[in-house]
Amino acid sequence: MCDERRDKMNKNERTRGRSKRTRRAGFTLVEVLLVVVILGILASVVVVSVGGKQKGAMIKATRASISAICTAIDLYEVDTGKYPSSLQSLITSSGEPNWNGPYLKGGMPVDAWGTAFSYTPKGDNNYEVRSGGPDKQVGSEDDITSFTNDGT
Repeated sequence: MCDERRDKMNKNERTRGRSKRTRRAGFTLVEVLLVVVILGILASVVVVSVGGKQKGAMIKATRASISAICTAIDLYEVDTGKYPSSLQSLITSSGEPNWNGPYLKGGMPVDAWGTAFSYTPKGDNNYEVRSGGPDKQVGSEDDITSFTNDGT
């Protein structure tokens, strides 16, 4: 009887020891929630910092597109002797002599917000290419414009 009792006690001690080790192997709910909260805070910081840079990157991309359009307009003027009446003239010829286009490849360009550019010829040696900017409205204060040939 004594041996049976000793065997039972040893078995209980071994079982208790295992359950303690088993509990130590996992994470508690509090630990998991703490990690989730920390990851959430880090994600919100990243989103806020990247969001501010996206607008600046879109403005820079639009300025680069305007520069490319201005180069195409200037090439058109060198070939034909006059500035185009519209941006469409850079893609398809309407019978101009010495037209060597298309001067813009890939169709009519749009700004970083998906809005078409505005082109306005202003006399013999002057023009303006304009994007509506972030608000997509041409004529508002956030418009992005080209430098015209006379420096204004």
